[in-house]
Amino acid sequence: MADRVAPMLQRLRRCCLELPEVIERPSHSAPTFFVKGRKAFVTAWLQGHHGTTFPHLWCAAPPSAQAALVDAMPSKFFRPPYVGAKGWIGIRLDGKVDWSEVGDLCAQAYWTVAGPVTRSRGVPPRP
Repeated sequence: MADRVAPMLQRLRRCCLELPEVIERPSHSAPTFFVKGRKAFVTAWLQGHHGTTFPHLWCAAPPSAQAALVDAMPSKFFRPPYVGAKGWIGIRLDGKVDWSEVGDLCAQAYWTVAGPVTRSRGVPPRP
């Protein structure tokens, strides 16, 4: 498992750190990406967490996205503990990972959290 963590984290960093005003710092011992250093939008549990043994992400999501994704693909998406009540989604990374899709989900998480804050600084949303 450890040999898979570093490449996954490297790819995740490419997805998140390309977005405006993003920093990475640990939160609850996990790599977490924040907008303007204050609002988390993605947390990486690459060695599992809270009883799970598979690598996964927790991502902020717009209203109703969680239910739609979990209903459509329960083998890939799940309602994570703690933040699931706020609409966040869990994304499994233990199969073949489509990093383009992960990048899109991270960008969507970013804009869910950062939208008004970042737009007020003149940064347009990613299409």
